[in-house]
Amino acid sequence: MNVMIELSNVTKTYRMGEVDITVLSNVSLSVRSGELIAIMGPSGSGKSTLMNIIGCLDRPTNGTYRFEDREIKAMTDDELASIRNVKIGFVFQTFNLLPRFSALKNVEVPLVYSGVPARLRKERAIPLLQQVGLSDRMYHRPTELSGGQQQRVSIARALVNHPPLLLADEPTGNLDSRSGSEILNILTGLNEQGVTIMIVTHDKDVAARCKRIINLKDGQIINDQVIT
Repeated sequence: MNVMIELSNVTKTYRMGEVDITVLSNVSLSVRSGELIAIMGPSGSGKSTLMNIIGCLDRPTNGTYRFEDREIKAMTDDELASIRNVKIGFVFQTFNLLPRFSALKNVEVPLVYSGVPARLRKERAIPLLQQVGLSDRMYHRPTELSGGQQQRVSIARALVNHPPLLLADEPTGNLDSRSGSEILNILTGLNEQGVTIMIVTHDKDVAARCKRIINLKDGQIINDQVIT
């Protein structure tokens, strides 16, 4: 498997008034294509900051981050936006769906930004909604869907540009156990198809479904375990 993500001595510091707050400290991490990884740690450990950097939503203060062998610091904002739209899919705990749009229209949103014509957008979005079991709900708005169904829509949206990397931040956090299990089944199935997936979670049951568990504490990796 090729190395997709390479972080070397990454530090992230925020300025809070007159004080510098270091959220990540000298983090080094390598992720190969096709991995299924859980990122764990207590609140304030740096999990979300790490995922924001990996997702090109933020830049390291120090250190280097290479995505598919390209140095992130050297990229323009437009280049980073293109990577976020085409190379990385995002799944959030709060779904982040547009309330006035149907499930189908929500899935089509990334294709709008990619300049894909309307007819082709529908042709690409419908099979993904079918894949996540929403064939009979694609014209429903988010308020007409359960939490689990809304998360399925967000997964379909994250996949519509066929990104090689999927980042999921507490994807089952707002769901009941049954819906959460269904979402995990979808994610592990996608991984079996070759999608690299990284999941931020507090849930040990979620982590147990992953092939590698990385634990953070106080902005540092304290354990990196491959599950056999």
